[in-house]
Amino acid sequence: MGRAPRIEYEGAVYHVMCRGNRQESVFRDNRDNEMFMDTLEEACGRCGWQVHSFVLMGNHYHLLLETPHANLVDGMRWLQGTYTKRFNIRHKVWGHLFQGRYKALLVDPAENYFQTVSSYIHLNPARAKRFDLKTGELADYKWSSYPQYLTPSKRPEWLVVERSLGNFGLKDNVAGRRAYEQIMKKRVVELANSDNPREAEAQWAEIRQGWCFGSDSFRAQMVESLDDVLSGKRRDSFVGEQTRQHDVFDAERWVTVGLQQMELKDTDLQLLKKGDLRKRVIAWAVRRNTSVRNEWIAKRLQMGRSSNLSRFVKEVEAASDGELYRLREMMK
Repeated sequence: MGRAPRIEYEGAVYHVMCRGNRQESVFRDNRDNEMFMDTLEEACGRCGWQVHSFVLMGNHYHLLLETPHANLVDGMRWLQGTYTKRFNIRHKVWGHLFQGRYKALLVDPAENYFQTVSSYIHLNPARAKRFDLKTGELADYKWSSYPQYLTPSKRPEWLVVERSLGNFGLKDNVAGRRAYEQIMKKRVVELANSDNPREAEAQWAEIRQGWCFGSDSFRAQMVESLDDVLSGKRRDSFVGEQTRQHDVFDAERWVTVGLQQMELKDTDLQLLKKGDLRKRVIAWAVRRNTSVRNEWIAKRLQMGRSSNLSRFVKEVEAASDGELYRLREMMK
């Protein structure tokens, strides 16, 4: 089956995540965790990768990964394929271990974006309540780079902490590590005391969705890179999943444009009403210019039932005055 194109370049930073097939565990016990870490170490040695943060979460994993060479695809093929073989041999099973293709979100290396993804990865055990948030410690969760940030003697060579610490204005010394620990402890306390879990989770929406996380200029640069990857390819040259991913890339670009025109952030989508006029106009633009399904649009824009989307789009198309008309003309 054809594969959707990946944007690869020297020095690219990705938030890589993959879940187990059918949401099943890919790490059944500590030995599996160790085996994955050994395999990741081999992949870093083979590919020259630098890992800035990681966490293993039973049925999925997260990596904040930098590729000094443009080799994400080859490296991930080796990493997941090799671990799957080792897992299957150890547990005497066969077949696919991971659910479809891994997600690789391009990350703007600028301070705020890099810092946000690294913190998201380190806070995963807290968000999943793998320990008591009021009495436990984030560093108690072993299968994460966070405790290794605090204890240099336990770090593997491929784990790089300077950039994550530097984004907080800290150095990799005793004072810097203590300050970082206090920052993360404060965030765990905020999670424990949150009265509105949905609102607390909204800050991470941009990391979970889309294909690129960064400033407008970074996104524009990545879109240009995507155009270079796809140049000369007709739609009918794509197959199956590749076609769908190509459509999604196009749709994401229109969502980005729509958010900019409406002066919204991705995180605002969760807080707005499902039928908000601005959401309707962005949905109209996506539906008019791409081939993604209504279900994708409704989910991406957090508009509730996809069955309402056709009505929303028709209302935007038919508008001849008023606020809906003004917003539609602005999108044009």
